[in-house]
Amino acid sequence: MLFIVAFGWLVGTIVDALLKRRLAGLHLDAEDNLEARKSATRLDVVRRIWIVLAGIVTLAAALTVIPGVKQIGVSLFASAGIAGIALGLAARPVLSNLIAGLQIAFTQPIRLDDAVVVEGEWGWIEEIGLFYVVIKIWDWRRLVVPLSYFIETPFQNWTRKSASIIGSVYWTVDYHAPIAAMREKLEEICKSTPLWNGEVVNLQVTEAAGNSVTVRGLASASTSPKAWDLRCLIREQMIEWLQAEHPEALPRLRADTAVNLPEDFGGFTPQQG
Repeated sequence: MLFIVAFGWLVGTIVDALLKRRLAGLHLDAEDNLEARKSATRLDVVRRIWIVLAGIVTLAAALTVIPGVKQIGVSLFASAGIAGIALGLAARPVLSNLIAGLQIAFTQPIRLDDAVVVEGEWGWIEEIGLFYVVIKIWDWRRLVVPLSYFIETPFQNWTRKSASIIGSVYWTVDYHAPIAAMREKLEEICKSTPLWNGEVVNLQVTEAAGNSVTVRGLASASTSPKAWDLRCLIREQMIEWLQAEHPEALPRLRADTAVNLPEDFGGFTPQQG
């Protein structure tokens, strides 16, 4: 039995070390790390499943050399059918998460370091375990979600095909706002910063209602964090530019007032005033 355990531990450790070595060789810190994240997700999930399976197989093989164990197990399960059903029902979430892990490893709806929006929280996939996923939220909190969640529930994946993403910025301005000049200013801001990847930049009026106009600016970046910083930069610099160069574009409240004067006010009638 000890020989079987030692042999199983040796095989499991060797395979685990090879998978870890392969993981360490992936360039996850590269600018375009899509392929690296695909491989890392698959290898990490397979490594965890391998550890569990190797342990189960080794333990089962070791127990077969003990006389009477197999017969005892069969008789126990035969005499406790209801307990077996209850155990199966209790293990259903575990099995569903384990199967979901295999699905995620090969279909990859999520990958390590993907930018996702889950339960209204935006963050990155930090860890994919055997039964759960750890999401590092933008403010460094951790959101722990069962693996089956990503198979059964809709969610947003901002880096599914590419790390590049388009960010949007909205301004509420007056009807006197110089839209053409704002469009030129948006291009100027984007060209002045390395946060912009040089692909998408656009400005449009998306709504005109009441006393104001809604203007939307679009700009693309190579990663989600850069897109967030680019949006903040554009928003701040555009507001400063409007304040300095076009204060008439800032939102204002318009109102019509009617003054009722008495007949003898100032010696003239309201019609004369």
